[in-house]
Amino acid sequence: MPRWRIDIRYDGTDFHGWAAQPGLRTVEGVVTEWFGKVLRQPVALPLTCAGRTDAGVHARGQVCHVDVPETSEPPEVAERRLARVLPADIVASRVSIAPSGFDARFSALWRRYRYRVWDDPRLVDPLTLRGSAVWRRPLDVDAINAASKQLIGLRDFAAFCKPRDGASTIRKLLDCEANRLPSGMVVFHVRADAFCHSMVRSLVGALVAVGSGQRDADWLASLLDLDTRANDVTVLPASGLTLEEVGYPAPEELASRAEQARQVRTLS
Repeated sequence: MPRWRIDIRYDGTDFHGWAAQPGLRTVEGVVTEWFGKVLRQPVALPLTCAGRTDAGVHARGQVCHVDVPETSEPPEVAERRLARVLPADIVASRVSIAPSGFDARFSALWRRYRYRVWDDPRLVDPLTLRGSAVWRRPLDVDAINAASKQLIGLRDFAAFCKPRDGASTIRKLLDCEANRLPSGMVVFHVRADAFCHSMVRSLVGALVAVGSGQRDADWLASLLDLDTRANDVTVLPASGLTLEEVGYPAPEELASRAEQARQVRTLS
């Protein structure tokens, strides 16, 4: 069966996350339903995505793949039809034929997220609150960036992840920094090869604790020594988090990258 790539954007506010759940509105559920309808398929076609976002989390750069019957119409036809029928809070920005060996999840080299937070309630723009959060203590961005350097590299991020049976919490954090916009909003940029459940919101939660003077950099470093979730790390609201982009290797390297990503992660 031919494999298609679908690039998706969505406002996650009114979704119960990515993964389909009976009786709940989810991104996967909506896309699967309408994709099947525009291709006139009697049976739902399974989707695989790059990042299974939690309830309330947004995406500007979500990527998924789907295997379609040989008799399906061209992807550009599906793209036009989806544009007419999908609800306003979800957009299929591109539907294309995937290169050989492409897997939306396992071929990815990295995922990049942004977390947007207001730290001065007087500056909050209410029209941005579906895509941001409020932290009611002033943040020292320089202190945040100095502390975040300790997190970069191949680490066990168990302290920042909701535990899942049999799932590794070892990840390679590539970038983690914050900057303040002219509006006063503080934006965190976080990029890694992959993320555990709630990992980004926990990382940012720990960094705002340092940035607001509630914790110090040594406390942050000590969290990397834990092999279970830390009870004193705040998981920030989902509203501030957006999956911005997913990076992939050159087409000839997609299959080998997918095979590598399926291997059990270790710190060695």
